[in-house]
Amino acid sequence: MNKAKIAKQKSKKTVRPGPAFLLRRARQALRYAYAPYSGFYVGAAVLNKKGRVYPGSNIENASYPLCLCAERVALAHAYMSDPKSPILAIAVLCRNPKIMLAEPGFPCGACRQVISEFEDKQKAPIQIIVGTEEGKIKVFESIKLLLPFSFNSEFLK
Repeated sequence: MNKAKIAKQKSKKTVRPGPAFLLRRARQALRYAYAPYSGFYVGAAVLNKKGRVYPGSNIENASYPLCLCAERVALAHAYMSDPKSPILAIAVLCRNPKIMLAEPGFPCGACRQVISEFEDKQKAPIQIIVGTEEGKIKVFESIKLLLPFSFNSEFLK
């Protein structure tokens, strides 16, 4: 293989956006949150292997069990838009207009379970990024660090 071809192949490599970039995209998603009952706003951004970012925000309902979490909205957005592209990361940012959050909000148990299912399906970890509007960032290389004992398809065989 000649040097020109090798250089061309290297230039095709996509640079993966960092945690701060994905948290900015999650912050942008916050403006679409619908939270008239709790007043707690959540934005999420999912990055797939092709470098595309898919936003999601929480959508509340007067019948609380019907509420949609930002993480699951973003995951569904990504999957429906490009079902064959693996998910690399998800960023989550929360806002409570009543108080400045000193610590990041984390995905709820249901969202952790859904992220775990995606990890199992694609046989690759999904980086979890949580942050505050003040710039505090925490990164976990897999949902398994936040949900070590998930329910999975092995229980249904």
